[in-house]
Amino acid sequence: MTEATTTGADLPRLRELNSLSIVRALRDHPPSTVTELSRRTGLSRPAVDVIAQGLVTDGWASVIEPGASSSVGRPARRYRFRAGAGHVLGVDVGVHKILALLADLDGTIVRSVRHAVDAQAGPAERLAELDAVVTDCLAQAGKTPTDIWAVTVAVTGAVDSTGRTSFFTPLPGWQSVDLTTHLAGRFACPIVIENDCKLAALGEQWQGAATDADDIVYLLAGLRTGAGLIIDGVLRRGFGGAAGEIGALKNVRWLNAPEHLQNCPGVPDSVGPDDAAAWVFNAARDGHKAARTAVNRYVKDLAIGAAALVLTLDPQVVVFGGGFSRSADLVLEPLRRELERLCLRMPEVRASTLGADSVALGALKLSLNEVDQRLFGGGLSAPVAPRR
Repeated sequence: MTEATTTGADLPRLRELNSLSIVRALRDHPPSTVTELSRRTGLSRPAVDVIAQGLVTDGWASVIEPGASSSVGRPARRYRFRAGAGHVLGVDVGVHKILALLADLDGTIVRSVRHAVDAQAGPAERLAELDAVVTDCLAQAGKTPTDIWAVTVAVTGAVDSTGRTSFFTPLPGWQSVDLTTHLAGRFACPIVIENDCKLAALGEQWQGAATDADDIVYLLAGLRTGAGLIIDGVLRRGFGGAAGEIGALKNVRWLNAPEHLQNCPGVPDSVGPDDAAAWVFNAARDGHKAARTAVNRYVKDLAIGAAALVLTLDPQVVVFGGGFSRSADLVLEPLRRELERLCLRMPEVRASTLGADSVALGALKLSLNEVDQRLFGGGLSAPVAPRR
């Protein structure tokens, strides 16, 4: 960006644009001198010097004073983006847990709080637990709602344009919940509600198994099967938020795939339905014949939907995630063989490296993206405090 000549009402906006240019140059690089910032932004050294000092005053940057140096001349001071100027929240409202992650504007996690929740909990009980998790997370980090610049909440089920899971959700009664309105009474910042599979895909692209890929199919494999899609580096929601919900088509066989594991012969009566799959995977490792058969049948059904997505989207990477990714050692190779048999071009198939945290991390990343969009698309102002 270069300086432009302007007068009158345009001058404040020009100064703000130049300031944003400096903020971006600081955020994406190590601590920098005025000369380095001038070269990076195209602004003159005097202009950068004035703007950088103003950003320090406004709290957007901090100064690293030069240390002792044996070189001739005075060492230059360096400026650093102040990541603690704001914070963001990423929350995973799952069937069995609620996990909140609090991070600064560089994405460094400051606090993590996880509470268990009953799978059959109704909306009021689950919302109360959500409030408790958020309260604990903020309190432990010494923050208040006004310190939060964006909140993203992951929920189970396809999310429509209003932030509701109006299509389907396994959470009891959750279709009636208006989560955006519930949180808006507490936070003045942008609040985003998104599907957990989609956010898990974003998490894997940000910090997980697919950091080198722009075209990703993420498979959430567990007692529920779903998919998240990233194409050309962009998380795809679809027109109504239902992109990737291929499991709704019965012929794809995702709806009943976990039953191969839950109904495996030999599972002890003492093992509940939610724990049967773990028992089967462990038994398969030990050579249990019925368990190995159940795993192979599960993989064949999983591969049908995965192949349909691969043939449609031609991704670089398929990420096997969700609760069953802990047993990727048993699933990945047969899944690759099935996809090779069904697909024209074979993508890489990788196991998730984030495990159960992928959804919350994806929510955190979407919050950071929301801050970036507002910051670099609008201005340097912080969120306004909630109305009382």
